[in-house]
Amino acid sequence: MSKTIISDTSCFIILSKIGQLEILQQLFGTVVTTPEIANEFGENFPDWVEIVAVKDKHKQQLFEIQVDKGESSAMALSLEIENSLLIIDDYKARKLAKILNIDYTGTIGILILAKHKGIISSIKPILEKIKETNFRISAELELRALIEAKE
Repeated sequence: MSKTIISDTSCFIILSKIGQLEILQQLFGTVVTTPEIANEFGENFPDWVEIVAVKDKHKQQLFEIQVDKGESSAMALSLEIENSLLIIDDYKARKLAKILNIDYTGTIGILILAKHKGIISSIKPILEKIKETNFRISAELELRALIEAKE
């Protein structure tokens, strides 16, 4: 059984900004997100993005004490769907996901996976495009990503 991929807003926004949103579809086929994230994204999603509402709103509200509504909904949904992988970039949200034993990665991790699967030939030009946006990548993270992508 393959993992259900759940994405927070940041991955959609950054890949959309640089014209690389289709990487998600090429990697996973379908990506799941929540109505809260769809609202934050503010654009219509392609048909390969499935919007699923969280059942346990109480759990989501508890997470909202620490992280924003979109991240909270994505984490709550990850706990409801067995065998899921959460794509989340916010540091505070990643710390909470780790505490909750949620399997997660970030946008940079998705790019590395796309490189390893042969979907993209290099992450370096994509990282350069990302750095031209408001998405922050530390020099350490960029170096680690390039090493992991064998570039």
